[in-house]
Amino acid sequence: MAQLYFYYSSMNAGKSTHLLQSSYNYQERGLTTAIYTAKIDDRFAKGKVASRLGIDADAYLFDDNSNMFIDIKEKNLQAKLDCVLIDEAQFLSTEQVKQLTDVVDLLHIPVLAYGIRTDFLGETFSGSAALLAWADKLVELKTICHCGRKANFVIRQDANGVVVKVGQQVEVGGNERYEPLCRAHFKKLVW
Repeated sequence: MAQLYFYYSSMNAGKSTHLLQSSYNYQERGLTTAIYTAKIDDRFAKGKVASRLGIDADAYLFDDNSNMFIDIKEKNLQAKLDCVLIDEAQFLSTEQVKQLTDVVDLLHIPVLAYGIRTDFLGETFSGSAALLAWADKLVELKTICHCGRKANFVIRQDANGVVVKVGQQVEVGGNERYEPLCRAHFKKLVW
């Protein structure tokens, strides 16, 4: 039975690595996967999901105008899909998450979505909120704060390493801009 999975964490927990490994596992068994990532995230290359470990794979792009159900349905008609994997799932809209539930419920294709739960101010992304509400399975991938405790949050820093406390929710960046922290260290720096 197909299900919608949401693998969530702070940054640097290995979400993309896990996604790429899951896709590889399907492909190794002769099954077909479709990988999607957010068009807005072009840190590595457009149309690529890349891991900090140095592995990557081609991906279809989604943006605010994408209809995930129609796109996946069309790809499934061209070549049967056995699994759909979504990187940067926090950038999905609520409507797109509902479309993914239709992929699971109507097309019977499992969907594995990977994303960050909260932004640099501790607020939930809309895609993540919808996935937390609608996913069949929630799986937390863990990473650690510099103190060794579990990191649940991220801070955003400017070019000088100063913590940013205002700004747009979405600003793509990596280790040069964001740092995963436990709640206690996050509160000290942001609140």
